[in-house]
Amino acid sequence: MGKPVNLNRFKKQKARAEEKARANNNAAVHGLSKAQRELTKAKREQKNRLLDGLKRQGD
Repeated sequence: MGKPVNLNRFKKQKARAEEKARANNNAAVHGLSKAQRELTKAKREQKNRLLDGLKRQGD
């Protein structure tokens, strides 16, 4: 006879896997990955710091 299986645990694992697959699909369809967003943000901040450093001070 086989080992007993906890059906509640099985259902939860299946639901998590389906939700993760749906989330990955939505991320691919609707936007950038987290790494890409962070890279864009870092580049923008670096550019702003450079421009702020080049500004002339008032008399």
